[in-house]
Amino acid sequence: MDPYTFIRKMKATTEVGQRPGQAAAEIAPVTADGVTWSAYIQQPIKEGQDFHFTCEFDSAWIILKSYGHDLNLEEQLAIVGHDLSIEPYYEEMDRGTIVWGGDIEEMYSGHYDENVLARATGNAVRKVFEAVDLTVEVTPERELIEAALLRGEPVFFKSTVDFLDWNAATWIAPDGDEFPVVLTNDHALVVMGFNDSEVIIRDPLGPTTTNRTRPWQYRVSWERFLQVIAAQGNDALAIGPAPESGASSGDGTGSS
Repeated sequence: MDPYTFIRKMKATTEVGQRPGQAAAEIAPVTADGVTWSAYIQQPIKEGQDFHFTCEFDSAWIILKSYGHDLNLEEQLAIVGHDLSIEPYYEEMDRGTIVWGGDIEEMYSGHYDENVLARATGNAVRKVFEAVDLTVEVTPERELIEAALLRGEPVFFKSTVDFLDWNAATWIAPDGDEFPVVLTNDHALVVMGFNDSEVIIRDPLGPTTTNRTRPWQYRVSWERFLQVIAAQGNDALAIGPAPESGASSGDGTGSS
């Protein structure tokens, strides 16, 4: 499938729009890529992931950096926890595709440098935001995501690469807990803006063999966005400033 089936490239910006934590109502409407946006939050660019399967930490870094925090992969992994009790693998069974792996609701499971199934849910990743006193709100619905972006809060979410189609699977943790997942094109991204028809995405993956021109920023329709997050259990988190701290003094690059 063409990697641009669902996404539309945009010029990547870091200094346009709301500062992280700043309400959209406090600035003039932003027009970018020939379109006016209801919310448009400054976010830094991370040019490439640390390893093949570290997207959760790379996207978390984007949001952390926008609020002035710089936690590298090792620091984030120490906070989230690394479950190596079982290396994730999958089987085709009568009930569908089953992934056997660690407790992704609480920790990152698998080897991030070699296992395409390695991953964590937003609930595990939320610990890195809470560690620096940022606020975290579960936002599984469009209404909640829009409200967060209007407040100036970027949204971390689980996706598929380039919003392409997926093979649905069920992840089963050692304690028997089950999670809806996608099989081999799991990804984590950041929503940084929206209007009535589309959302703006910040992606740390960049060019790869599956899309040699993948941009750092692109647009996708609300319809496709909602379809894709539903495949991952509507796993989305709005990340706000520390209580009473107000908007970040940074500019999208994470500088103060």
